[in-house]
Amino acid sequence: MIKNKKGALEFSFTWIFAIIAGIFILFLAIYGVTKFMNIERNSQDAKTAMSIGVLTNPLESSFETTKRTMISTPVETRIYTGCKNLSGSFGEQTIKVSQKTYNEWSTGGVNVSFPNKYIFSENPAEGKNFYLFSKPFELPFKVGDLIYLTSTKDKYCFKNAPNDIKKEIESLIGINPSANENFFTKTADCPEGSINVCFIGGNDCDIKVNANSKYVDKNGEKMYYEGDALMYAAIFSNKNDYECQLDRLMKRTGQLSDIYRDKSKFVFEKTGCDSGLDFRLVLLKNTAENFGNSENLNIIYSIADDVDRENDISWECKLW
Repeated sequence: MIKNKKGALEFSFTWIFAIIAGIFILFLAIYGVTKFMNIERNSQDAKTAMSIGVLTNPLESSFETTKRTMISTPVETRIYTGCKNLSGSFGEQTIKVSQKTYNEWSTGGVNVSFPNKYIFSENPAEGKNFYLFSKPFELPFKVGDLIYLTSTKDKYCFKNAPNDIKKEIESLIGINPSANENFFTKTADCPEGSINVCFIGGNDCDIKVNANSKYVDKNGEKMYYEGDALMYAAIFSNKNDYECQLDRLMKRTGQLSDIYRDKSKFVFEKTGCDSGLDFRLVLLKNTAENFGNSENLNIIYSIADDVDRENDISWECKLW
């Protein structure tokens, strides 16, 4: 009787050990598969982020600044755009994506960096279809291309926009707007829940554009601008990213001022033609490198206007 009890006890321990070992092995297998899937998803997220960066290339150095392009993703995607203004000479544009699979969002891949891109977008922009268009940023020579990214889910209603802005937006929409259209210039056409961009008064304004004082009021914060390129940047972005990208653009302006000074010296040595821009380019460089925030834009634009005017006068030895 005792023997049977001992045998039964040994048998029970054997099975308990086997069950525990099986559970542990099953746990390791599930953990391994999950880990592999997460790595694969993060890898796919990184590839998608890189692809988005590459797809913006045709928008740069393009003469068709009022033409939009659409990019699509196979699944619901969140695009996170970021700005770093401390690394390298011109800082970095970062792109990171998170994609929805099996009704769950991935944790997001690594940030993919681009030193020569300036993207302005809601953070994150979410959807499967995204519109992009660009405008050149000049101060007074071309510094870079500003790229604007919006999800087709986000409907923008531009209320009382000035004629030039209204025409430009309508040229982006085209004669026969698609079902994915997200820009509207006629209040009657604006879908319910639109993001209202008001230029002159208006009700239920999410974003206010003050053309007289040249600032965009968004989320209770003011972003100052000069020119339409920066106005769009402020509308589609947030204050932190907007100010950071401005800082990057100013760093590039300072470097380009040096390049044009060298060009001026070269032209003078070879042809004797003096552009007379040396002092003004030094002033532009110093002002750009000591740029504070968007409230100081009017100062640097005043200097840039002087530089551009002098360059036009010296037409025989123009630098750009």
